[in-house]
Amino acid sequence: MLYIDGKWTESESKNSFPVFNPADGQEINKVADGNRNDTKKAIEAAASSFRNWSRLTAYERSSYLYRAYEIMMKRKEELAQLMTLEQGKPLKSSRNEVQYAADFLLWYAEEAKRVYGEVIPSSRRDQRFISIRKAIGVVGAITPWNYPVSMITRKIAPALAAGCTIVLKPAEETPLCAMEVFKVFDDAGIPNGVVNLISSTNAEMVGNELLTNPAVKKITFTGSTEVGKFIAEKAARNVKRVSMELGGHAPFIVYEDADPVHSAKGVALVKFLNAGQACISPNRIFVHRSIAEEFTNTLIDRVRKLRAGNGLEEGISIGPLVNEAAIEKVDGQVRDAVERGATLELGGYRLKENGLDKGVFYAPTILSGVHKDMRIFREETFGPVAPISIFDNSEEVIEMANDTHYGLAAYVYTKDISKAMRAFEELNFGIIGINDINPTAASAPFGGMNESGLGREGGKEGIEEYLETKLGGFSI
Repeated sequence: MLYIDGKWTESESKNSFPVFNPADGQEINKVADGNRNDTKKAIEAAASSFRNWSRLTAYERSSYLYRAYEIMMKRKEELAQLMTLEQGKPLKSSRNEVQYAADFLLWYAEEAKRVYGEVIPSSRRDQRFISIRKAIGVVGAITPWNYPVSMITRKIAPALAAGCTIVLKPAEETPLCAMEVFKVFDDAGIPNGVVNLISSTNAEMVGNELLTNPAVKKITFTGSTEVGKFIAEKAARNVKRVSMELGGHAPFIVYEDADPVHSAKGVALVKFLNAGQACISPNRIFVHRSIAEEFTNTLIDRVRKLRAGNGLEEGISIGPLVNEAAIEKVDGQVRDAVERGATLELGGYRLKENGLDKGVFYAPTILSGVHKDMRIFREETFGPVAPISIFDNSEEVIEMANDTHYGLAAYVYTKDISKAMRAFEELNFGIIGINDINPTAASAPFGGMNESGLGREGGKEGIEEYLETKLGGFSI
């Protein structure tokens, strides 16, 4: 079902599409397949409701977000179960994501009351300047499949807190999670038309309507850099604001003074999270030559213990990839690396035993001897492959790490505060974890540099993406 103007409805075309469990290929349910006219209706509803919603006090908008937070926390387990069924990640990871998603509702319930203006001195005695922050208007949001709940609240919560209304198009692979989130908003009593949901198999059609409809003032997108460039280009033609969280190619630097065992454990935890399907997943692991052997052996021992399967089963730590194309991409990068001289330390094949052939699983994989002439050194992997490269000095590794057009996340392991500070300042990435594999929170700004995105989500910066500054010059 679509959610338009506070009502659950079929698509105008009456068409629907199936949703599958990537762990076993079984159909879970069917959902409405929205078209351009459905999108227009959703935009009209959002535009119609914008005036009343934006005129509510910050405290009134905040109360809706608090209510949504409380409802989501009560439904944490059922949301997590659905996420694992639809997206595939282990249940523990799904529970963590629902908590993360709820955190955005709570944080922006509070930030709604902290949108300040200012009084600006004038050179004229008879003049006063006052600036205020106002909601930008209707927002078009497009979210991905890999984090199908938290990416929704990370966009919707600050938009609503700012006073915007929104039309959201979720990923084709995970519309059921989006529907359950919108049920939370509906049960929280958010007024009709403020939040609208269009599920569709035709992302381009829905996206074009969001990009060309004059009522939409801003686009927020999380997805690939390739699609992000297209959206930014088209949004520019229509002078729409954009914020984007795009691809990543994160380096993970392990200096010679770091504990090789501790750092290998860190890599194992973050690299194989969500089967490597995260934009901040380490894609290039740089280890100092002096500790490379111990690091690699520890990593192999840790990764060998990971168990792939249906995330609803106890003890599963690796879920499926999203589809067959993902398997082909990951395996292609591994084959290319081996052909160009890399050593396959572990994995490197599709998993088919014990019923896994019905799903889309790839073995947790470790490559050593990776160098810049391999595809995996250049391309985002989005899969469970850890490629290890050796370095000899600090200047060399910073240069290697920055040798990419991406710039989202980076990781550094060292006990030397000088090395840590130098890396923090010199790495061209928007998020850097220093001895920290989880440098994210609802209260902290998230976003990239270079071709990894525009703007920030989370933190006080997140709400600013949905606000315009209005200046008043008063002559007295």
